[in-house]
Amino acid sequence: MIRVMLVDDQPLVRAGLAMLLDAEPDIEVVAEADEGEGAVARASALHPDVVLMDVRMPGVDGVEATRRIIDADPEGEDHATKIIILTTYHVDEAVYAALRAGASGFLLKDAVPRELVDAVRTVASGEAWLHPTVAKGLIREFAARPSNQLPTSVELGELTVREREVLVLVAHGLSNPEIAAHLVVGEATVKTHLGRILMKLGLRDRAQAIAAAFHSGLVAPGSCPPPPAGRSPGG
Repeated sequence: MIRVMLVDDQPLVRAGLAMLLDAEPDIEVVAEADEGEGAVARASALHPDVVLMDVRMPGVDGVEATRRIIDADPEGEDHATKIIILTTYHVDEAVYAALRAGASGFLLKDAVPRELVDAVRTVASGEAWLHPTVAKGLIREFAARPSNQLPTSVELGELTVREREVLVLVAHGLSNPEIAAHLVVGEATVKTHLGRILMKLGLRDRAQAIAAAFHSGLVAPGSCPPPPAGRSPGG
């Protein structure tokens, strides 16, 4: 079962989401919260698989709650809680802030029920999910940059240590299963990290991630990938 927590300050919204999700045989709503502080506490106690998080709430908002939940999760573990941001808006500063905070996806509140269910299943499996409207906005924002203006080393500094490790291995041509074996983590974890890398840097795909890694100097042309976890460079 995919265990879901709902976070929204409107009871009717939570009730509607719960009704839709509980109707699915593989999804169970295990908790609700009406503000960010309570969401952080419940996530810490229950470790849900997915949190549907309203981005704008009084007190601790969805961005800060997302940051706290992600920061509290063990780095690189498959069971880490994934967060989908719910918003009535399209691409705005809250979207970018939540991506930087570690959200795995975005869904507009006017999405059809099937999109909601698909988003929960996709994010629970370790993939990223972006509502098509949000994805197009991010792609437009990236496409508007000059062709030589890929993410800089400063922007790459927003990545976690594990995300940088994954990006380096992607740039060296390793597949997701190969990266998982290299870092001794689950393949779903690799997918999650890659999704966050693409979203944080405003990149469309793996090819742009590779270009960004070389452009920023994170990976030098002709260099070799780092040794697998637990193995010394000479071993």
